[in-house]
Amino acid sequence: MSSSVKILPHYTYADYVQWEGQWELIDGIPYAMSPSPVPKHQRLANNLGAELRLQLKKCDKCSGYQPVDYHVADDTILQPDMLVVCGTITKNYLDFPPALVAEILSPSTALKDRHTKYGIYESQGIPYFIIIAPDTEEVEVYTLQNGAYTLSAKGKDIKHDFDFEDCKALIDFKEIW
Repeated sequence: MSSSVKILPHYTYADYVQWEGQWELIDGIPYAMSPSPVPKHQRLANNLGAELRLQLKKCDKCSGYQPVDYHVADDTILQPDMLVVCGTITKNYLDFPPALVAEILSPSTALKDRHTKYGIYESQGIPYFIIIAPDTEEVEVYTLQNGAYTLSAKGKDIKHDFDFEDCKALIDFKEIW
């Protein structure tokens, strides 16, 4: 009895840039970023972006971004819902780890965000990872300590201090709802 071999395509950044629509690429496997985020998702992203902008206004080094291609490896390109980048992005994508990533959960992405992307962000040494759950209106803030994420805050009306190299930001998460 012979065993069959699975042949799966393996895509890279060169393939990714040719595709239409919104995609993520993880270990060579494409993930469609559709349908478009629902209005509550977009409102939360905008509100978090406004909070970050307000807090980082006097910071010359760090800025907040909404989806930017984060080129982790040639076969892994992610689009976090929100990023804080300390440094200058010189390419059409971010090619170094951001200081913070935030993912706003949706039914179609929750498992990928909570598990697959969590592990990638942790392995990349990203200091802060925020998970926002629109359905329960809860925020989880993970802080990298000794190479592993630790849950440092969880709730709806929490405040959290973020230390980005030369900049600090106190985010009041009750403002995003």
